[in-house]
Amino acid sequence: MNQKNSLGLDKCFLDLADPIELFKNWFDEAKNKEINDPNALALGTANKAGIPSVRMVLLKGFDKNGFVFYTNLNSQKGNELKENPYASMCFHWKSLLRQIRIVGTLKQVDDKVADDYYNTRAYESRIGAWASNQSSTLENREELLKNIENFKQRYSDKDNVPRPGHWSGWNLKPQSIEFWLDGENRIHERLKYTLDKKDIWNKSLLSP
Repeated sequence: MNQKNSLGLDKCFLDLADPIELFKNWFDEAKNKEINDPNALALGTANKAGIPSVRMVLLKGFDKNGFVFYTNLNSQKGNELKENPYASMCFHWKSLLRQIRIVGTLKQVDDKVADDYYNTRAYESRIGAWASNQSSTLENREELLKNIENFKQRYSDKDNVPRPGHWSGWNLKPQSIEFWLDGENRIHERLKYTLDKKDIWNKSLLSP
């Protein structure tokens, strides 16, 4: 019989007051178990009319202040976040039979934070940030490839490719974080942390 925590959940839920600590624990396990991109997440956004969209992005950092990813600010998701700063993230790790859902508000990271991360990227990725007008319509694939070559000529010094002003990071400050574990016969285990007005995390069990 599996060991349980104080709430009667599987021991993997631990007994932590801070969901960021639990996220780190699960994320570390995912990095050891998942074959591809354990930092991949589904990001759900909506425009000002409430029409939703979702896509996969990569988590590039997290701490008590939030969860960070990077993108073109003029992409569909970038424009939607400018109109409506509420969004959700969903991590799903098949190897662990676990899922984490996070809901919160987003704001752009500081320029220095964006610069520091941008400068760790491969040369081709930094050029791509300049060359791709993300989410815009292309006449053909050659148009994009030509843009890439043009920017390679402009920034031929691989150690000196500045970050485009339209490319930066977003930080999601969580208001709720739900941890989910697959259960037999669809009797899953769910634990939700909700941040109250005093910035205290409250835990609640959810029915599967």
